[in-house]
Amino acid sequence: MMNQFIEFAMNNWLLVITFVVLALTVFWYENKSNAKALSPAAATNLMNTEDAVVVDIRPATEFRTGYITNAINIPASTLKDQISTLEKYKNNPIILVCKSGLTAGSSAAELQKSGFNVFKLQGGIAEWQSASLPLVKS
Repeated sequence: MMNQFIEFAMNNWLLVITFVVLALTVFWYENKSNAKALSPAAATNLMNTEDAVVVDIRPATEFRTGYITNAINIPASTLKDQISTLEKYKNNPIILVCKSGLTAGSSAAELQKSGFNVFKLQGGIAEWQSASLPLVKS
């Protein structure tokens, strides 16, 4: 098995290098902010005890398939232009939710630059569903 992998890597070195660069890029974007990742249970606790605001950064079409109760949908692609809509929540913790927890890092960094207290939902909406927590569907 290991011999096959080595042979594949040698025959497809460009593909392997591309994969490594992409993996490092995703890792860098995810860690671009210092926002703490919260488990679904910890996020629920923060929502219940500190009135945390859930901001779902998935596209509207994905958001409508199922979202956390009272979540605000601001797609990541428009977040920079819509930060002002979150100003009234500046004193609340913000929990960012994406599909799998891999794309919230750059959005978290953007909000932190604007002075928000930001957290990321670890594993995104997929982890929320895996924990059998409820979703609203519209």
